[in-house]
Amino acid sequence: MAYPRTSSQVLALLPELDSLQIAETLVAFANSDGGTIVLGYDERGKELNRAESEDVESALRNAVEQCRPPVRATLEPADGSSGGPSLVIRVPRSSDLHALDDGRVLVRAGAENRPLRGDEIRNLATSKATSDFEIEAVPGATLDDFDQAVVDEYIAKREERMRRKTTGDRHQLLHDIGAMDHRHQPTVAGILLFGRNPQAFLPQSGMVFVKFPGVDPRGDGGAMGYGRREEINGPLARIVERSWQVVLEEMRVGAIVTGLERQDVLEYPEYAVREALVNAVCHRDYRTRGRRIELRKFSDRMEIISPGGLAGYITLDNIVEEHFSRNPRIVQGLFQWGYIEELGLGIDRMIEDMAAHGHPIPKFNATAHGFTVVLSNHRERRGHFGASTPVVTPEGLTVNERQARALQYIREHGRITNRDYQNICPDVTAETLRTDLVDMVEKGVLMRIGEKKGTYYILK
Repeated sequence: MAYPRTSSQVLALLPELDSLQIAETLVAFANSDGGTIVLGYDERGKELNRAESEDVESALRNAVEQCRPPVRATLEPADGSSGGPSLVIRVPRSSDLHALDDGRVLVRAGAENRPLRGDEIRNLATSKATSDFEIEAVPGATLDDFDQAVVDEYIAKREERMRRKTTGDRHQLLHDIGAMDHRHQPTVAGILLFGRNPQAFLPQSGMVFVKFPGVDPRGDGGAMGYGRREEINGPLARIVERSWQVVLEEMRVGAIVTGLERQDVLEYPEYAVREALVNAVCHRDYRTRGRRIELRKFSDRMEIISPGGLAGYITLDNIVEEHFSRNPRIVQGLFQWGYIEELGLGIDRMIEDMAAHGHPIPKFNATAHGFTVVLSNHRERRGHFGASTPVVTPEGLTVNERQARALQYIREHGRITNRDYQNICPDVTAETLRTDLVDMVEKGVLMRIGEKKGTYYILK
């Protein structure tokens, strides 16, 4: 594949053969979802100097010696076209907790390596101890339990995304992606992704859709019951597809009129719903038996309930900025399938889609045994920029005139970037405007989404 333009959750572009910087990235990737290190490139993907293989090998050895325990990493030929890097460092996710020899424990947070605090380290250590359930062999399962048509579909989608043909035999590929173990026995991830009937082995792996006519989990007139109930089973790709189809059948369609044109509008933004469904399938705790993912549709909201609490060091406070996968092989599988657009950006995009369509941002509820995403179908009416739409801020907080204009802009457009703010306040310095936005984030008025040039702000 051609290497991306910038560093990301699973890619680090490092300009120098700095063994400490390499070691920090090795530890961060190993403690997170793994990743690829490309040396000799800046953060914009521009080649600064071509690293010789002997120098890269030496720098990697020095870096590994600074990791406790040593991180398993491999130096491999790159898959890029001519003009790209010749060698890359592959770092798999590790079941161990890794630190640097100075005691720091790092994780990958977007395009950066972030040190963890004491409580976060403990949570990550606990999660590491139980996070390999997806590569455990499934008792009684054999390769005959794989649906070869589903495997073929996955391989075709993978080749399309990676822009190159798969080399080697099928068994080797299934082993490499964690779908079967060294004895050729299907793993949990393999059965969930490719099984003919995964629920025969893992009955908790399906989804239940229930529609209620009102705002409470009751039927018409307040009686016990529901309007529609669907059990959705099969391999994970089919669960994603079928659950989306059921939701689409049940979503009301409204309309907005612009000038003389009428535009149909779904009850919920399409991307936000699909992302919530995919996240539930990817990140639920499949060790939890007796509970399936629940999709509840009420008259005013939709709830997606995923068994298992937040994984690793993820909390409700850092869920937008941080990323950690309980099931990295399942995540990678659905990413290659095309159900995940870019690793680590699901929550950001879900929030953005809801805000852009005039909905309140999603609510997230977490307990020790479950995680719930709540999407509201309430949609604000939007006037023209400059109209007298009131600007609401948390009680007791005030904003200056520039900040009020920024808030007005967000209500009209769903979000604002630094460039947008400069356009509506052209006579104010960029630093002053940046300070305005930081001030509103600290006051709890705005939420910052994204990194560096991709940063934007939405109402919190």
